[in-house]
Amino acid sequence: MNIEEKKRVEKIDNILEQRRPVAGKIEKVIKNLNSLSFNLTKLDIMKNKISENAEDDIKGRMKEINVQNIQNSIISEINNLNKIKSRFSRDTLNIGVVGRARTGKSRLLQSLTGLTSAEIPDGNRLHCTGVRSSIYHNPDIETYGEVFFHTEQSFLDQIIAPYYEELRLGMRPFSLNDFAENDLPPLSEKSPAYADPRAKYEHLRNYHVNFPKYAGLLGKAPLRISKGQIREYVAQDTQGGERIYYNYLAVREVKIVCKYPSPGAGKIALIDMPGLGDTGLGDEERLIKTLGENIDTVLFVRMPKSSGDFWADVDVKLYDTARSSLINLPVDLWSFMILNRTGKNSENGDNSNNCIDLAGTIDKHHIKVVQCLTVDCSDMDSVQSEILDRILNYMADNITSLDKRYSASCQDSLNQLHRLVCSELSKCRKALGEVKTSTSEEFILFRRLFDVIWTELTNGLEHLLRELRPERDSKESPFKSRLANVLDTCNNESGIPDINQIEVRRHTEGSYDIVYNKYLHEMRTSITGQFLLLDEGLKETLDKKRASVAKILSEKGKVGEFIKSDGPGFLEELFNIIPERLSKLRLGFDIITAFNLSYRGLIHHRIRKLLDCFVPDETDQKLSRHPSAKDVRVNLERLYGRVLYEIESETEKFLCEPNQSAFCMVEEFIDRVIRAEGVKSEWEEFYYDFRADIWSSEFTRLGEKTRLRKSWDEAIEDVEKFNGIEDFRIA
Repeated sequence: MNIEEKKRVEKIDNILEQRRPVAGKIEKVIKNLNSLSFNLTKLDIMKNKISENAEDDIKGRMKEINVQNIQNSIISEINNLNKIKSRFSRDTLNIGVVGRARTGKSRLLQSLTGLTSAEIPDGNRLHCTGVRSSIYHNPDIETYGEVFFHTEQSFLDQIIAPYYEELRLGMRPFSLNDFAENDLPPLSEKSPAYADPRAKYEHLRNYHVNFPKYAGLLGKAPLRISKGQIREYVAQDTQGGERIYYNYLAVREVKIVCKYPSPGAGKIALIDMPGLGDTGLGDEERLIKTLGENIDTVLFVRMPKSSGDFWADVDVKLYDTARSSLINLPVDLWSFMILNRTGKNSENGDNSNNCIDLAGTIDKHHIKVVQCLTVDCSDMDSVQSEILDRILNYMADNITSLDKRYSASCQDSLNQLHRLVCSELSKCRKALGEVKTSTSEEFILFRRLFDVIWTELTNGLEHLLRELRPERDSKESPFKSRLANVLDTCNNESGIPDINQIEVRRHTEGSYDIVYNKYLHEMRTSITGQFLLLDEGLKETLDKKRASVAKILSEKGKVGEFIKSDGPGFLEELFNIIPERLSKLRLGFDIITAFNLSYRGLIHHRIRKLLDCFVPDETDQKLSRHPSAKDVRVNLERLYGRVLYEIESETEKFLCEPNQSAFCMVEEFIDRVIRAEGVKSEWEEFYYDFRADIWSSEFTRLGEKTRLRKSWDEAIEDVEKFNGIEDFRIA
């Protein structure tokens, strides 16, 4: 590999490396567009629902909203983005080779790759297969193939269905059995005269008659094969012309990996397109798909006749087909025309003059390419120097700018989609008209209803506080019950070992002192573990008071008309729906919902202090100089009994604290929500927002409109979440 080739290989590597981050951005945009489409669907459903019973002016404005137009644009953009994502995700630069049947396309591929007709059959005998081959350059590996087969569905949809549709054979087969076991429908006499229907019908019959010979391959996992096996899957005949292969009928694609003759080829692949112009159906569609998704540069191959030739309509059509595959990037920037020059001893004869004539008139027929090159496709040396080197140099120098141009074009299209969504959303926001203020009668009604509910709510909360005040210093609480259970468990399940257990462990540990110290640690941790369960008692004490508050708000304050949760969940849900602007109210509910007591914060430090006697270095219960198992057990019993007594005495001192804390929580809450300056006004705003939910019979019609508008606004907001300009950014 010379210096220039090395530089070119490095350029290609850099191009591929620069592409990968862009592919990630594209994937995010595709995901966003799918979410946008989903929420637009919900918006459209709501639009239709509103329109059913809407007033004429609203119905008229709803008709102006064209969600389907956006959805169509999204589908189109996702299709385009999938193409560009495929381009930027590849590990190779791909060169597509396109040509009508029997133009020397296969000979060109053989010269480019070093493969032979055994791997790349040429079409000098019978019909070439419709199998697409991808040929990858790898200088460090022996040639092999990987075969990808049709699934049952892709075989029926992509291969068989086009024949039924174009030949007007009626309903296509719905399964492989349906296709195999039933006779083919007869060819209609009304088939289009221009389509060569009999030849196409013979192609279909080939699939039908030989079905048992390839059926077992349909749906099969990809198969790795040796170089010598490749022809069995890409051709219908041997090199000697024996028609014995039918595997190709089940094959969707073959990937071939080999060492190209040119060491400076780099990370490239050649994509062999099915030859066009025979009687196989579906090739054109597959060509468009392949060019759009898998190709960086395309080579059009044309072999002029020696007897005289010209640029025909079929040539222009093939060019236009390629152009339609990638509308965001002009095909003249990524295509070459290869004129296959043949000698006088070839089957075609000497066509040199006609190559010159076609090269000189190509522009007049609007076939615009980077360059029109003339070469003998069977001459490997000429193909390497005059075709491969030129094309690779062009790609290395220009692909990055082409990528940028392609990305920019797609970005422009995405920006247009963003503007389209913005435009339709603007119509959506105006569709229901301006929010009408309440009539004076309606407001008077609300004030009267609010005054009643305010009296009920404040009296209910004040009465609750009077009920709780005497309980403030009470020792009775769920916490006390939990504590009693813990102490009972400690008394009944001390875990103090018997004499035999101590003896056994002494034999294991080798010393009574070691055993004793370990028991001290274990009993200390056992006791603290039991007391950790007191957290539930503290929580239950607080939750009981919260439930009392929630009941007042639900019944007296009628908030239960639209909040169905119970206890603490009720308060949390209520807090979440209070608007941010009502800061005084939110502060009160934040206090009561966030207030918490924990064993670790309130009690744990007091209990731990009493457990110092279970610390080996701190204990006052030491073993004698000549200890026994009995000494160990007696000391443990003394310590355990003393500690439990001290714990029970200590906890008695703070049994009222949970109730005091709970009362403090409720009192602070009530201060904030009914006694603080300006808080009544915030309650009034809150009840006004939910008037239709609380007084449904009085505000039924208004409630329906309010809920409808709220749902409509939420649907618009859901769409807006996925319509930020940055959500459309790929470049």
